[in-house]
Amino acid sequence: MDDLDQRIVAKLALDARVSNRQIAADLQVAEGTIRSRIKRLQAEGLIQFSVVTDYRLAGSPNLVMIGIQAEPSRVSALAKELAELPEINCVVVLLGRYSVLAMGLFVSIEQLNELINEKIRVLDGVRGVETSISVENFKYNFGVARITSKAEAPEED
Repeated sequence: MDDLDQRIVAKLALDARVSNRQIAADLQVAEGTIRSRIKRLQAEGLIQFSVVTDYRLAGSPNLVMIGIQAEPSRVSALAKELAELPEINCVVVLLGRYSVLAMGLFVSIEQLNELINEKIRVLDGVRGVETSISVENFKYNFGVARITSKAEAPEED
């Protein structure tokens, strides 16, 4: 990615609905250049577009952090397996109390318990699982744990 690609991505990160025409005007390049750059970035898997829903509009789910202690030799593989679970929106490998932190949005304790007991605890290498449920959010970036399926690109301008 060159400087122009990075500036395009920065514009889209602020507002993915911004038109190619507006990006072109802001960056002082031709609209066709913006269109072709965005298509290339998408084709190369460097960017994708998704609909991000404010989680408060989806049945009042709670943001849940799931701290997982894992066998050291299984941390990377375990993180990849967790990332494949549709209920989980964010997976990071940590140094500290937990080996892996997974995050998701859940509308019920039953839904959370089912995930933990039937899909996480049974994974090879899991030593322990602890959950923390958010009760009040002072700052939240909807990209961290979003309510959406795999992204679909928006229609062209």
